[in-house]
Amino acid sequence: MITLPCHHDDDLLPPALERQIPSLGATDGQGGDAVAWARLFAPGTGWSWYVTEYDGQDTCFGLVVGFEAELGYFSLKELRETGLVKRDRSFRPRPLRELPDCPERLKGVR
Repeated sequence: MITLPCHHDDDLLPPALERQIPSLGATDGQGGDAVAWARLFAPGTGWSWYVTEYDGQDTCFGLVVGFEAELGYFSLKELRETGLVKRDRSFRPRPLRELPDCPERLKGVR
């Protein structure tokens, strides 16, 4: 018997969403025009991760908002392991420049 991985409703990136996210490197140079496909967050901490690229396995790239707001890589596995991080179900994809957390330096890049 083959067991397929189970994706729960609370999964950080459900399969239908995963398929829409560009691969790593696909949005290089887009700056604030890169689309954030999902917002992951740790309630009550002020931390958010906006996914713009995904390798299909574990590694994401996007805007990380915590002590500062900066572009960087992050691991879904590590976020899951905290037990704190959830997906913002009300979030709709939009360019980074339209996010309230977007740093000014990205808003001017076109």
